[in-house]
Amino acid sequence: MVPLAALTLLLVCAFTCHGKAPLRCQKGEFWCRRSRSCIAEHLVCDGEYDCGDGRDKDSCGPSDSCLPRLKVCDGRTDCRDGRDESPELCGSVRPLAKAAQACAASEFQCGNGQCIQQAWRCDHSADCSDGSDEDDCDQDECQVNNGGCSHHCEDQLMGFLCHCPDNMRLVGDSQCEDVDACLEADVCDQLCVHLNGNISCNCADGYDMDPTTAECKARGDEAQLVFTSAKGLRRTSLTGTETKSLGPHLSGPGPVAALVSNRTLYWAWQGRGSIYRVSVDGTSQAIKLVLRVNSSVSGLAVDWIHQLLYWTSAESGSVGVGRLDGSEQRQLIMGLDEPSAVTVEPVQGILFWAQSGSFPKIERAGMDGQDRQTLVTSAVRRPVALTLDLPRQLLYWADQGTRSISRVNLEGRERKTVVESNGYLDRPLGLAIFEGFVYWTEGVTSSVCRANKHNGGQLRVLTTDIPLPGGVVILQPVLQPNAPSMCGRPGTVCRHRCEVDLLPQSPQFSCVFPETPSNTSEEPSEPTAAEIIGLITIFSVLLLVLIVCWWRDLSGSSRPLTVQSVYLRESRDALIIQRPQMGPRLWSPQGNSA
Repeated sequence: MVPLAALTLLLVCAFTCHGKAPLRCQKGEFWCRRSRSCIAEHLVCDGEYDCGDGRDKDSCGPSDSCLPRLKVCDGRTDCRDGRDESPELCGSVRPLAKAAQACAASEFQCGNGQCIQQAWRCDHSADCSDGSDEDDCDQDECQVNNGGCSHHCEDQLMGFLCHCPDNMRLVGDSQCEDVDACLEADVCDQLCVHLNGNISCNCADGYDMDPTTAECKARGDEAQLVFTSAKGLRRTSLTGTETKSLGPHLSGPGPVAALVSNRTLYWAWQGRGSIYRVSVDGTSQAIKLVLRVNSSVSGLAVDWIHQLLYWTSAESGSVGVGRLDGSEQRQLIMGLDEPSAVTVEPVQGILFWAQSGSFPKIERAGMDGQDRQTLVTSAVRRPVALTLDLPRQLLYWADQGTRSISRVNLEGRERKTVVESNGYLDRPLGLAIFEGFVYWTEGVTSSVCRANKHNGGQLRVLTTDIPLPGGVVILQPVLQPNAPSMCGRPGTVCRHRCEVDLLPQSPQFSCVFPETPSNTSEEPSEPTAAEIIGLITIFSVLLLVLIVCWWRDLSGSSRPLTVQSVYLRESRDALIIQRPQMGPRLWSPQGNSA
């Protein structure tokens, strides 16, 4: 018995001395999965994040317990009063069961077909609605699909851990990704080059670097910030020193977007299915109805290259697209769970949107709605606004549930929380980014704020006392560059022009070539690549003939001269040229001057 007790003591000591969590939390404690630690039960569902993974706050039930998000509106009552499955919470449409859907390699399939993260299996907390993720926990999980780990899996007394090589880092408990040295350091405002351990910064076209601060400043007109409110559209400087109303008749705290080239704003009144436009160039403030859609608009984005308008509708669960002149419109992506925000990168041909329903996430697709890809699924609760940092190719979002602003690259990697709850992020509404700062509107404090886009520092409240603030957009030409763009989806670039047809079953983006003139003598056509190559070949042959003739004449006339002798030792030896101290410049057979 003594050796057995000693062995048990050694195992417990070895486990705890390496920073691992105990096998079970004590009575009155709650288990945090990612940090592998215990917190007091009174901290669960207290409105604050105490676990590193936010598990103590996920989908807190309206009754006596804090439920995992997957247990809310899953068709099975977990709360004693049944409110986790109430129509008020779940609505009339329930998410479809995943019984017929295969789980990803990094996921565990529950007995009822539900998919959860593999790292959640055997953590002494049931995440499957049937509790099957806590069955057969005495086995080595690493023996089954490597535990869902992309690289190294280490079996533990309780569950398992995923590990990454030194040049990679762990994402989402199971996946390893390469470390981008530039984004890891996060010191460059825009362009960054990492070479031999050194980082150098530069600015994109249209920007100049401040020699003192190394910040990238936009050329041209001073940028202006426009936001919506219950008392109309308002405009302010980026420092908040001057705020003006664009007209009380342009009221409504809804989403807003802009076509910067002609200084036109597009916005939707909150709770209504109408999209309007107005010019802010000083000529006229006449409001015009552009589109009527079937349900209220929750997000807006302008494609300035293809002259398209994208919007999200939470009620219909869709992303729509239409022409900026309102002549055509259609639903592009359907079957979404409370889509809340949308933005577009037409230069790369990518569309982004967020869902804030029962399963919050951020996705992307081609601008034709094809090739969907999920970017963010973990530690996101209610994403309500999206914006792009074009020079750095980063996607930012504001999350009301986590009270934070975060970013990823366009592939969903290199995630970083930039701004965390600071008293001015309790209910973010709109989001924009320009130069070195991120800007947002906030509902609880009725304000417009900004902070450093790298680390959330330099917080500044630009304006306050805004009645029901809404969306926000920044007007500056450099934010919408006229660059060669993708035609509908990444990888398709048109030589001349991309034409969009919204009427077919799915939108058609196609390259259009200029018409060939009927009378080619009126205007010479542009030479093709084959013609150019042919001309180069002809000139090369002519030049070679001239060089050979020149060399023959030069060799014949140089024999009587005594100032230079040219000879070959043997046919296999290289040509040897003996240079005189002075004399005429002669050409070798290769055409180089001797």
